Amino acid sequence: MKISVKAEYALQAIFDLATQPGGVAVRIADIAKRQGIPQKFLELILSNLKQGGFVESRRGADGGYMLAKPAAQLVVGDVIRHVDGPSERRTGAAGFEEMWKSVDEAVEGILGRTTFQQLADSWKAKQSQYVANWEI
Repeated sequence: MKISVKAEYALQAIFDLATQPGGVAVRIADIAKRQGIPQKFLELILSNLKQGGFVESRRGADGGYMLAKPAAQLVVGDVIRHVDGPSERRTGAAGFEEMWKSVDEAVEGILGRTTFQQLADSWKAKQSQYVANWEI
């Protein structure tokens, strides 16, 4: 499975929103800065994600983007398929077809059951492990 840069950025943007407090709109500039995504490119990506029902936007001084559904209902594989389209199956030399089919099915299985809530929870747990100890 090949994942485009656009799809990777889309995943990062949704992940960023999943780690923010619920119901709070996040500015594009803030997401772009935290995730290292060019802002103009992110604007296009978020527009596409909005059309796909993954995010919604709010206008005004407190405007920005937020998740359209709870992070637990947003699946990584759905985002990739929305941005990149259906994955292409690998074709291999004689003798390798079954192996590549198994690899693709395994990857699809992981992406198809991993939610952004799981990713955010895992990331937050890792962040809390590394609390600086300034004791001398």
